Amino acid sequence: MLAISASERRVRGVPSKKPVLDRVDRALLRALATDARASGAALATALGVAESTVSLRLRNLRASGLVRGYRADVDLAAVGISLQALIAVRLGQHSRAEVDSFRAAAPTWPGVLSMFHTAGADDYLLHVVARDADELRDFVLSYLATHPAVAHSETTLIFEQVDGTGWQSLVSED
Repeated sequence: MLAISASERRVRGVPSKKPVLDRVDRALLRALATDARASGAALATALGVAESTVSLRLRNLRASGLVRGYRADVDLAAVGISLQALIAVRLGQHSRAEVDSFRAAAPTWPGVLSMFHTAGADDYLLHVVARDADELRDFVLSYLATHPAVAHSETTLIFEQVDGTGWQSLVSED
């Protein structure tokens, strides 16, 4: 993997140094993970601090890049998207131009929810959604098979996705 500079880390959304979190910050992050729409008053009550403290802490967590945003958890099947897949992608070459080309293009392709740069035999994992198998096949043929950096891809269907809370124990109380 290529090293990136501190300025590139900021542009890519990677914190340049590890922020120091106290008990209140860690508790606030856990509370937000449970309910990101909780009001400042509800968060303050749950944490046992003033609402102004919650407001200041949230502002600081966002400014530091620790809280990157808030998202709706959409039931994809309810909106007609019944198929999810993880697609392992192996690049043909690992020149900066090839990596950058793929890295810039893939997240913009229709159906790509997220992209992971990985170590091992494969270079990337794409989390992709489609309405059906035909649409997934068309995605592979139209985007992966035609991108000049891609040497190989392997698709794994997702039957069920269950979100975990494992990160919370890693920022637990000291």
